[in-house]
Amino acid sequence: MSPYVIPFEQLGMRDVETVGGKNASLGEMISSLAQAGVQVPGGFATTAHAYREFLGQDGLDERIRTELAALDVADVTRLAAVGARIRQWILATPLPPACEAAVREQLRSMSGGRDIAVAVRSSATAEDLPEASFAGQQETFLNVRGEAAVLQAMHEVFASLFNDRAISYRVHQGFDHSAVALSAGVQHMVRSDVGASGVMFTLDTDSGFRDVVFITSSWGLGETVVQGAVNPDEFYVYKPALRAGRHAILRRNLGGKAIKMIYGPPGSAERVTTVEVAGADRRRFSLDDEAINSLARQALIIEQHYGRPMDIEWGLDGENGRLYILQARPETVQSRAGRSIQRYALKATSRVLASGRSIGQRIGAGTARVIRSPKEMARVQDGDVLIADMTDPDWEPVMKRAAAIVTNRGGRTCHAAIIARELGIPAVVGCVDATGNIREGQQVTVSCAEGDTGHVYEGLLDFERKQIELDSLPPAPVKIMMNVGNPDRAFDFAAIPNRGVGLARLEFIINRMIGVHPRALLEYATLDGDTREQIAGQMAGYADPVSFYVEKLAEGIAQIAAAFAPEPVIVRLSDFKSNEYANLIGGSRYEPTEENPMLGFRGAARYVDETFRPCFELECRAIRRVRELMGLSNVQVMVPFVRTLHEAQAVTQLLAGYGLARGVEGLKLIMMCELPTNALLAGEYLEYFDGMSIGSNDMTQLTLGLDRDSAIVARQFDERDPAVRKLLALAIAACRERGKYIGICGQGPSDHPDLARWLVEQGIESISLNPDTVVETWLFLAQTPPRA
Repeated sequence: MSPYVIPFEQLGMRDVETVGGKNASLGEMISSLAQAGVQVPGGFATTAHAYREFLGQDGLDERIRTELAALDVADVTRLAAVGARIRQWILATPLPPACEAAVREQLRSMSGGRDIAVAVRSSATAEDLPEASFAGQQETFLNVRGEAAVLQAMHEVFASLFNDRAISYRVHQGFDHSAVALSAGVQHMVRSDVGASGVMFTLDTDSGFRDVVFITSSWGLGETVVQGAVNPDEFYVYKPALRAGRHAILRRNLGGKAIKMIYGPPGSAERVTTVEVAGADRRRFSLDDEAINSLARQALIIEQHYGRPMDIEWGLDGENGRLYILQARPETVQSRAGRSIQRYALKATSRVLASGRSIGQRIGAGTARVIRSPKEMARVQDGDVLIADMTDPDWEPVMKRAAAIVTNRGGRTCHAAIIARELGIPAVVGCVDATGNIREGQQVTVSCAEGDTGHVYEGLLDFERKQIELDSLPPAPVKIMMNVGNPDRAFDFAAIPNRGVGLARLEFIINRMIGVHPRALLEYATLDGDTREQIAGQMAGYADPVSFYVEKLAEGIAQIAAAFAPEPVIVRLSDFKSNEYANLIGGSRYEPTEENPMLGFRGAARYVDETFRPCFELECRAIRRVRELMGLSNVQVMVPFVRTLHEAQAVTQLLAGYGLARGVEGLKLIMMCELPTNALLAGEYLEYFDGMSIGSNDMTQLTLGLDRDSAIVARQFDERDPAVRKLLALAIAACRERGKYIGICGQGPSDHPDLARWLVEQGIESISLNPDTVVETWLFLAQTPPRA
């Protein structure tokens, strides 16, 4: 074996000290996982011995050590000068002749005499370890052709160990500069320039939820995704469904994909170039279902082999249609998180200056520093908010100073997002126009605590931070469930101790993820041109209008159900009122104008009505897709606003006709107990349902004759009123007598812990709370003895 170069297939994780973490991992996958279906392009690596022999020439290593010994990396101007000087020394020093000869020989063996394109990547001996990723610290060169070009790229890779960001990162991670060696990996290029590429993680990067593979993808070479130059497509794949051979794609998000990186023109000095993506390609997903599932299966194999969550780069070769794994390293942020969670909440809001994808579920505030090039980075001081078009590893020395990061471009796996997670600060990426809308020196608050969308607010706003030690919660005397409407928060909320979801609302999914009235989708061909154009924008990436509605609704339901599985997730069928449905695209065409929509065309009466029944059938189709295709049988169905026993009979018959019959495949039908009639005739209603969930808002409104939306009488609205309590007690008693489920999912227990305690005393089975009140209510109820 040569002391200078080693083929990948002869390497494994035992060789980290010889070829660095990245190259050792490539060799490990080629030698151990190829038979299992993981495809990795071949190649070879230079050794740490080659690097150290190179540095040993003319006292180069001693000069570098002396230069770094007196360096304070907080002085970014001095850091830049020292780094540039060291890199010049390295590039001016020739590679040892024996090393160069070994590289040339290995290249000839690799190419077989053909003109091949290779990638030359860096791999440090302290890199891609479970405790430190070093991701993107050194350089990568793509589409390198010819021996001379490969040798020059290797030279530059060696020099990149002393990039400003690499020097700074080693200092912050506590690594001795002289103890870290560099290996250059030379790997066959995958023709993703005419295909697609991206990054995937074997967990959710924001919440740490372990049962999904999270995939990002865009057209062309993967550097645009890693750098954050594009907003990529995103896919979640549910591991248990994938392992069971079921439909496993939980969620798709269509990214903008405005540009792509491709090979430079033949003979050009530019190895790669960036071009705009055609409009039709922007409006379609860059991966089909088969490719998504294939990638996720490879990710599972890699995760199982390494025994930890992994961060994986991949490429789809547009010429041969094959998927390849280009790198795999341990995920180093969420996989190291402890058994405590932090919760942030704004106490007020103000004018929104910019919005994008939220990273980190935190809040930060400070003075905005609008930085347009790395040369301006020294202006960022401790506690400032960094505003930029995008970031790359050169920005890392000052990113550590920031209270928050905001970028125009990038998705959830871009450089800015990765570093923000490592640093534990909020970031809002992909804002498009943040550098234009936010002024230099402006006071701003960056909130990533409000869901998938992050906002930059004007001014320094008050917010609160709570730390919850999950292992310190005492036993509760009742099942504590949660009310969840936003699928984007489901993985995060599932980390809070719970017994499932007592109320999963469809309204958020329909309003935010679909945005179109279901009848407009059913009657798409009859609509005017402007409305069709609006709808076409909403449904981009989906086969047809009806498929868009069913699949998107199923995705939202499935994300909540997967997050909390195997605990029950009670999905309430859509409970929009006519004025709310009218606000959807095309909705005004189909909805009546009602004086009091709260008491009008809603709930069970809407489902059984001939005009809405085809729309209701789409909801049922979505729920069946989740339960039957994906195997998420923890989904239960809840019917809201049932006014009469006749409606109860009619709606349960309709559900059965649409494939959702009680008891089939373990399906439970629950009814909302939110009208006085439901409590007074609870026994009769329970002949059609498997249990009740109390809706305290409507029950209070209809018992006391109050419009809950009226500020004039709002002070009289109180779920603890004796009349309301009497009705709730009737419903609880009826369910207990018949051995059927009884819970509450209304606002009352979240607002009034004393009401929650009274419900426990009455024998309620579960209390479903807003996520932000779970821990406080849990601790309060833990002092209440369970009902005998």
